[in-house]
Amino acid sequence: MVDRRTFVKAAAAASLAPGLARCARTQPEPDPWSPDAVRKTPRSEVAILAADSYDDRLVDVIRRGAGLLGLAVAGRRVVLKPNFVEFDPQSVINTNPILIAAALEAFRSMGASDVVVGEGPGHRRDNEYILTASGLSDILKDTGGRYIDLNADAVRSIPAASRFSQLGALHYAATVTDADLLVSMPKMKMHHWAGVTLSMKNLFGIMPGAVYGWPKNLLHYAGLQQSIIDINATLPVERFNIVDGIIGMEGNGPIQGTAKKSGVLVFGSDSVAVDATASRLMGIEPARIWYIAQAARFLGNMGDDQIDQRGEEITRFAQEYEVIEAMRNLKPGITASG
Repeated sequence: MVDRRTFVKAAAAASLAPGLARCARTQPEPDPWSPDAVRKTPRSEVAILAADSYDDRLVDVIRRGAGLLGLAVAGRRVVLKPNFVEFDPQSVINTNPILIAAALEAFRSMGASDVVVGEGPGHRRDNEYILTASGLSDILKDTGGRYIDLNADAVRSIPAASRFSQLGALHYAATVTDADLLVSMPKMKMHHWAGVTLSMKNLFGIMPGAVYGWPKNLLHYAGLQQSIIDINATLPVERFNIVDGIIGMEGNGPIQGTAKKSGVLVFGSDSVAVDATASRLMGIEPARIWYIAQAARFLGNMGDDQIDQRGEEITRFAQEYEVIEAMRNLKPGITASG
C-alpha cells in the first residue's frame, strides 16, 4: 500500500511505458494468460428473479437470490459497486438508487459486518453532483450508508494475472482489494464499443481515475475489451453480481440509449456466466461478445449447457434489445455482412 500522491507520480510513467503504446488496439498473443488466472469451475449457477419495479420488495428479492446461490455474508466486509457514469433525468444510465438501498439492507440483515457503497465514475469527477442529482445521496442518508469515492481512494498494485492488455500491473482501489466480498451491481445495457456492459465491464469503476484518468483513458487506450478481461482475471477478491435488469438500456448505450423494461434481477458469483445469461435476456449471443468469449476460456462458463439456472427461465423474460447498426452481428442468426 502506498499513499495516492506518491503512487500517482510513479504510476504515470509506468502506465505510459512503450509496451502500452505497442498494445493499443492490437490483438492479444496466442496464450495471453497464466495458470494463476484460471478460476473456472465445471458448472456455474445463475439466478433470474422477477422484479417489476423499484420498491422495498427488492430487499426480499435480493435475499432470495443470495440464498438460492448459497452466498455466505455473515461477518464479512462487503463493498457494493453500482454503475454510476453520468446523470440524465430523462435516461436510465445508472444502477437505480432504490436497488442499492435494498442491497444495503439485505446484506446487513444477512449478517455482514460492514457494507459500504463504492464507485469511481468514469465521466464525472464531481462525485457530489452525481450522488445528489441521482438521489443516491438521500438514500445513503436515510439508510446510514457510507459512500467511498474509488477514484480518489488509496491504491493497491497487483501484477496482472493475464496479458490481454499488456498493462503489466493493475492498480485497484484499496477499499475493494481489502474487502471480503465485492458485489458488482451494473445496469443491464448495450454498449456501442464492447457490445454489452454488465458485471465484468462494471469493474472499470474500481480502477482509480487518479491513476487511469477520465473516462479511464489509459484502460481504453490499452484496449477496452482486453482491459475488461485483465481486470477481472487479476482482482483477488470474491465476487457476487446483481444485474439491474428491472429497466435496462437498449440501442446506443451505455449513455445515449433508451429505456427497456425487462423486469428482472440476475444473480451469480461467476461473472462470465452472469453476463452470458444477461446477454441472452437481451437477445444477444454471448459468444459474439469478444471479451465474454475470451473470458469463458479460463475465467468462467458461458454455454447454457454449463449453467445451472435458478429462479425464472430465460425464455420467460428474454426480449429483443435494439442494437446500433455496428452491433447487428451480435444477434443470433445474423452474419457480419447482415
